[in-house]
Amino acid sequence: MRKIDAEEPPFEPPYSEDGEPAFLEEWMDANTSLEVLGATCVSMLSDTLKLYLITWEKELGLTCQKHFPEQFSAKKGNGFVAGYKACFGHLLKTDWADCPADFALIEQIVLARNSAQHAKEITDLQITHDSSVRGKHPMPFFLNDYEKRLIETDQFPDHPWFNPKLVVTQEALFEALRQVELVCEYMEEPLFDVMYGRQ
Repeated sequence: MRKIDAEEPPFEPPYSEDGEPAFLEEWMDANTSLEVLGATCVSMLSDTLKLYLITWEKELGLTCQKHFPEQFSAKKGNGFVAGYKACFGHLLKTDWADCPADFALIEQIVLARNSAQHAKEITDLQITHDSSVRGKHPMPFFLNDYEKRLIETDQFPDHPWFNPKLVVTQEALFEALRQVELVCEYMEEPLFDVMYGRQ
C-alpha cells in the first residue's frame, strides 16, 4: 500500500486516460487483508483475556456466573468483563478504582471481537461496529481516522443502519494489549495471595 501510494517499483503507474488510480484493486485487497488481520488479532486478544479469567476462576474454585448472574447477563448489556470484574472484585475486596486499566477500552475489545466474529453479510469482508456500540461508546476506539473526524465534527450520518467500520490499527492493537496487561498485572499478585492463603 505504501509503495502504491508513493508510486514506487513495481507500482509505477502506467499511462492511462481512464481516471481510475493505478493498482486500485491491489491497494484495496491489501487494505482488506490488514483489516481482517487486525480484527483477528483483537478477537484473539478478547478470547485470551476470557481464558485467563476462566483459568483463575477454576484454579480458585469459584463459580462466578452462578454468584453474579446479573453482571454476566448479556440481556442487561453486560458480559464476561463485567461479570468477572464483579466476581474478582468481591474476592479481592476492590472496587477497581485503583486499577490503572481503562475498562471502557477493555469492553470495546470484547465488542470488537463480537462484531468481527458475527458477520452480517456473506459477500462482504468489511467489518462494522455493531449498532449498539455507539450507544455505549459514541467514539469507538477501533476506528479509522476518516470516520473519527466525521464523528468529532458531527458529520457522521445519524442513521441506526449506518455504523462505522471496525479498524484495528497497529497502534490501537498495541494499546489494547497494554490495557489487558494492566488488568492482569493488577490481579495477579492478589490472586496468588488468595490461592496460597497469604491474605
